[in-house]
Amino acid sequence: MTIKRVPTPAGDEAWLVTDYDQVKTLLADRRLGRSHVDPDNAPRFTDSVLLGKPAQGTEQEENERHTWMRRMLAPSFSARHMEQLRPRVRHLVDGLLDDLTKQPQPADFHESVSFPLPVLVICELLGVPYGDRETFRRWSEAMSTLNDPQKSEDGFTNLWTYMGELVERKKKEPGDDVITRLIDGTPPGQEELIAQLSAGLLFAGHETTVAVIDRGVMLLSLNPDQWDALSKNPNHIPNAVEEILRHRSPAQQPREDSGMPRYAMADIEIDGVRIPSGDLVLLGIDQANRDETRFPDPAAFTPRESNPHLTFGHGPRFCVGAPLARVELTEIFTALTERFATFGLAVDVAQLTLRAELLVGGVAELPVRWTAA
Repeated sequence: MTIKRVPTPAGDEAWLVTDYDQVKTLLADRRLGRSHVDPDNAPRFTDSVLLGKPAQGTEQEENERHTWMRRMLAPSFSARHMEQLRPRVRHLVDGLLDDLTKQPQPADFHESVSFPLPVLVICELLGVPYGDRETFRRWSEAMSTLNDPQKSEDGFTNLWTYMGELVERKKKEPGDDVITRLIDGTPPGQEELIAQLSAGLLFAGHETTVAVIDRGVMLLSLNPDQWDALSKNPNHIPNAVEEILRHRSPAQQPREDSGMPRYAMADIEIDGVRIPSGDLVLLGIDQANRDETRFPDPAAFTPRESNPHLTFGHGPRFCVGAPLARVELTEIFTALTERFATFGLAVDVAQLTLRAELLVGGVAELPVRWTAA
């Protein structure tokens, strides 16, 4: 069976789907979403404010909100706009790598490059002061805490309040940024909605990309033949980026009985199994990304000509930030292979400190060594 009942980290039950074709189909199914008609009594995925309790609403209400959000954000995060941003991203990458090479080896790549790059970029896009990064970093990490519901709630409240204050400042002092465009395109009285959306963008725009950059460094360190191949032929870097996105982290062992949580907003039948409206469904994207029918030798890290991974989702809810993430990842790994003859971990993967208590996971630090090209 490719669908089964499993316990969630919060102790409730959910349906887990792991077949590639089924996961892909369900990602595009508008009957699955983050809303529930009775959120207080809905099955929970985690005790974190993120992906914990669902939002209040019906299928129609959620889809209307989502359509509005996509319409508002699509121009700012379009592939065309991100391509225009590419030179700026490369400039930021070069500056961070300049600073990295001035440090004694081994140096912490996570703190020196992986974290600041996505933060710099998303701050510029949204219009958030980069000088506040340590403050909202602390709140973001608190939000995604899995083992302390109050800490998670406090982090969310603080970040939302911060973004609300920023929205009010932008109303008086508009800029050329996403938050200002959201204000201009939204009817008066919707400041809370703008603040919540902006907080989500700030969180998603840096936390997830940080983890993927770290993962890419780990994968290339463990596969030096791929590093050498990319150094000789940088045209293959986009394919390598897609493989990094498809792969799981070498430092972690994700739970095979987990996935992206969604709620059935109508009765749904999958593989002959009826899922009642209101039930929790876990979409096993990580498992689907290792489906042998789509990815021959899925455990191998090798750039592929065809790589239809589901990391960014599929269909109408395909991640709006995917073009930005791809630009950031392509530029960082292009710069690394151009600037360094050798580059990789200074310690064994097993020695890395995991952020197991956080929803986004990842590592706390990433010691690296290098030699110049």
